[in-house]
Amino acid sequence: MNNFEKVDAFGQLPQARFGHTITYIAKGKAILFGGATGDTGKYSITGDTFSFDMQSKQWKRVEVQGTAPSPRAAHSAVCVDINQIVIYGGATGGGSLASDDLYLLDLRSNDDLGQWTVVPVVGTTPGRRYGHTLTFTKPFLIVFGGNTGQEPVNDCWCVNVEKSPITWARLECKSEQPLARVYHSASICTNGSANGMVVAFGGRSNDQLALNDAWGLRRHRDGRWDWVKAPYKIDKEQPVGRYQHTTMFVYSMLVVIGGRTGNVGETLTIDVYDTETSEWSKFNSIQRFRHSSWLVDTNIFVYGGFELDSPNIPTDIISKINLNRLLMPSETLTNKLAQYQHAQRNVSPQSLSPQMTPISPDTQASPLNNSLMQKKAGQTNQNTQKQQKPFAQNQADKSQFKFINQAVVAEETRDSKAPNRKARVPQTAQENNIAHLFISTLLQPKTFINISENAKFLFQAQHILMLCDQAEAILKEQPMVLRCKAPIKIFGDIHGQYSDLMRFFDLWGSPFVDGKDSDIEAFDYLFLGDFVDRGNHSLETICLLLALKVRFPESIHLIRGNHEDKWINNGFGFSEECAQRLGEDPNDDDSVFARVNRLFEWLPLAAIVEDKIICLHGGIGSQLNYVAEIENLQRPLEVIHEVTTPEQQLVVDILWSDPTDTDQDFGIQPNIIRDPAGTGNIVKFGPDRVINFLIKNNLSLIIRAHECVMDGFERFAGGQLLTVFSATDYCGRHKNAGAVLILKRNLEIVPKLIYPQNLNAHNWIEDEEALKKRPPTPPRWKNQGQRRSYD
Repeated sequence: MNNFEKVDAFGQLPQARFGHTITYIAKGKAILFGGATGDTGKYSITGDTFSFDMQSKQWKRVEVQGTAPSPRAAHSAVCVDINQIVIYGGATGGGSLASDDLYLLDLRSNDDLGQWTVVPVVGTTPGRRYGHTLTFTKPFLIVFGGNTGQEPVNDCWCVNVEKSPITWARLECKSEQPLARVYHSASICTNGSANGMVVAFGGRSNDQLALNDAWGLRRHRDGRWDWVKAPYKIDKEQPVGRYQHTTMFVYSMLVVIGGRTGNVGETLTIDVYDTETSEWSKFNSIQRFRHSSWLVDTNIFVYGGFELDSPNIPTDIISKINLNRLLMPSETLTNKLAQYQHAQRNVSPQSLSPQMTPISPDTQASPLNNSLMQKKAGQTNQNTQKQQKPFAQNQADKSQFKFINQAVVAEETRDSKAPNRKARVPQTAQENNIAHLFISTLLQPKTFINISENAKFLFQAQHILMLCDQAEAILKEQPMVLRCKAPIKIFGDIHGQYSDLMRFFDLWGSPFVDGKDSDIEAFDYLFLGDFVDRGNHSLETICLLLALKVRFPESIHLIRGNHEDKWINNGFGFSEECAQRLGEDPNDDDSVFARVNRLFEWLPLAAIVEDKIICLHGGIGSQLNYVAEIENLQRPLEVIHEVTTPEQQLVVDILWSDPTDTDQDFGIQPNIIRDPAGTGNIVKFGPDRVINFLIKNNLSLIIRAHECVMDGFERFAGGQLLTVFSATDYCGRHKNAGAVLILKRNLEIVPKLIYPQNLNAHNWIEDEEALKKRPPTPPRWKNQGQRRSYD
């Protein structure tokens, strides 16, 4: 079975070339720019632009306007927005280098017409260079390495395209750094522990050696950047040093294609690095160097460059590498590719490659575009005045986020649960390390996956009171509506089911592992309320979440649910748990129960992620119309259940309301299950309310919790509202799955699931008479038999 095949191309064929760039954009087209034509003894540098249509296989010359870059080769290009490409650097021939200007090619308005513009930049630039890399990890453009005309360098520069004026900044990394190099590669990891990291590989060193090392560049939440050398397993395959190659990420796999070594005519394999296992694998390869490549679905396309059997004459052949066939010898990599394919399903043809993020219809132009518009405003060029509206403004029905239908289900083994491991018992509780003490004691997933119902609580009341003081001080300084960034993990109701929380942390990543920060470096965490009640371990759950909040105040986000209310958790388990496990009187004002509930009154009510997704516990009910209405609520906030004012109704709507049963049920409807007395305070809201609310607030999606859903997550209003529920087998009666939503940097949403364990767990309220008074809310059955409304 052949892993490679030639792609027949038609139309206005470009000349064979090398040292060019090809950038895949959202219109299903690959954009070719520049490069050198002719053989290596007598070549010409070009500055032409072509597009290759992936469906029709047609090449077409792109007619360009504006200030185009000079002809160049060995430059770099990257897509920064929908159908927009940025180009930097390169060589112009005869030992000369291209300018250090940053060029933007805008292809949004017309398939056959592009607009070149020089991006106005203030201050020092990376300078002229060739053989460097240019990557984009929103919102940063990053230039690394290359040759300045004098020697290879290892400096790294970035520019934030969302801040005006556009200014380059040299990154001063205090960590160990890569060697100076030229003709290396760099690409953005799009999944796993290295998600969002710029990974550079190979290149040619100052002393002409072909390098085989890989380095990850990451940005910390405090704004620091550092390099991390990728670990290789010594007893496994090692990559061959190479330069003038290409790389790209497929899920968490770095694929290295072509290039050449220090040995003339040496053939190379395709080397694949799994960032999760730190292992390299080798596969048969086509032999190219100074080529370009791009990824579409599970196929890699390679164009141009030199072949080993004709190293002086470039080719114009497009070759396709079928990854399904290529990776077949490796079961591990084949499974990862299958995960990637699942993640790509239901993505529209207009969707971008993994490291690109779509812009929404309502998004204002970025400072990068604003800088260009300001410059254009002073021009009298008639062609500029005839520009059509930007592509984003013509796509009013396109949402910004992408929801992946295929949920990822955890596979667990008995060994992973380590039921016999003993918990570490706290020794001291000084005020300055109380959060760390709670975390190191409680955040032991493998120990507590099967925590006993009658387990002794490992802290005393004064420890919890001290923790509450620290957490409340942080909550008071943060707004009623939080602003969060992706990537982020979003949890629904936990309800004291601490074992479920440990299973999520064990299987899908934890913020803190073995005394060290873990994936908190890459992800924020957002919990949508209902931390307590029903389950047996509300104390462990709320104490761990508060400790994480204290340790990571800008990365751990807690918002309020309807059970974060003393009038509710006094009767649904938390009060009884405090009485039995702490030996206290919950009615005492100095009790842990009373102190935690006073803290609950300072919790925010909503969070907005990337300015497009609002997250809250219940819903929008009948009264909530604008986000500003939530922001105007004052804290401490006591929930009033006998509503007498619009403000009190607003709070009840946010914490208690539900969507209607189907997408066909519109308007405001009674919520008989939650409001059996028929007061009208707790309601259901229809899909029309969802859509109107999103339009009014320039948002794209509502994510909420509050309802048990059988699959752990469920869509409503044509996918514009998501419900997530994280407690499995709610109240030991529903056998439902639990889910966490992973919102990736490119605003792709991937549900991660766990299923109930067959442990016959008990809950605080199990007496049948008591259950009649305080029954668990029935599960929301998927679309209530109206599945077609989700198609």
